[in-house]
Amino acid sequence: MVITSDPKNDVYKSLIDLAFDVCDEFILVVHKESGLICNDSGMLILQRLADSLKEMAEQSKWAGTELYKDTAYVYHYSTDNQAREIINEVSSLLYGWVHPDFPEDLCFYKNGKPWLINTAHERQSHILTEDKAEIDRILNIKGLEIRL
Repeated sequence: MVITSDPKNDVYKSLIDLAFDVCDEFILVVHKESGLICNDSGMLILQRLADSLKEMAEQSKWAGTELYKDTAYVYHYSTDNQAREIINEVSSLLYGWVHPDFPEDLCFYKNGKPWLINTAHERQSHILTEDKAEIDRILNIKGLEIRL
């Protein structure tokens, strides 16, 4: 399912809540390249999420992205209630997760596989699921514009 417009406000919150209900992990990315490092507000988000951090890894590939000559810092988080609160509080739009004010590419994983893939700076995101119950819940998010 391709998300065809930026989920904002209540639509964003409903989508994020669903992702937290369904998935067991989410990631945020900080690029090492000059100019792509988070500013103070972006780093504050990472600090606030510290209790939910599972690991930080230097990677060249993650859901929706593959770097050919460089790596980035990929922060892997548990989808716990504290993280849910923070993710819902600090942004009200999915495509707002771009540097320098935010870490990038808020993506969710279910059992180690990408579920919500978000490349915010390109304004592209999609959901990978074949679970009928999940599909029904996605389709029932009022205002979420998707293409099957």
